[in-house]
Amino acid sequence: MRKFVFILIATVLLAVAGYFSFVYYVPFSEGYRSGELIKFSRKGVLTKTWEGQISQGISGTNIFSFSVQDSESEVIEKMKEYQGRYVKVTYKERYATFFWLGDTKHFIIDVQLETSPHIQN
Repeated sequence: MRKFVFILIATVLLAVAGYFSFVYYVPFSEGYRSGELIKFSRKGVLTKTWEGQISQGISGTNIFSFSVQDSESEVIEKMKEYQGRYVKVTYKERYATFFWLGDTKHFIIDVQLETSPHIQN
């Protein structure tokens, strides 16, 4: 009986570790989005996470919400600097998220300043 309980606990622990590893390390998709950075803030009650939004339309009808992990300090500093400007972001979408990482499944891993297609010089 003791052996059965040990094997059961070990199996459950391995399954939980496997799930967390899969969700964290295996991306669902990777891609790029462009738009005006309209919001970037640090929010949360128990854990603070960096959250933002990009407007992908002229009237703001298409909003892309995203999160940035605390380990991406260079991206966070660029986001603060590019607030209100047209940007191109590289993101990684996960199958799920954990509350201490962010509110969304989309995590920004790079950001670049772009010229807006709406404003002609």
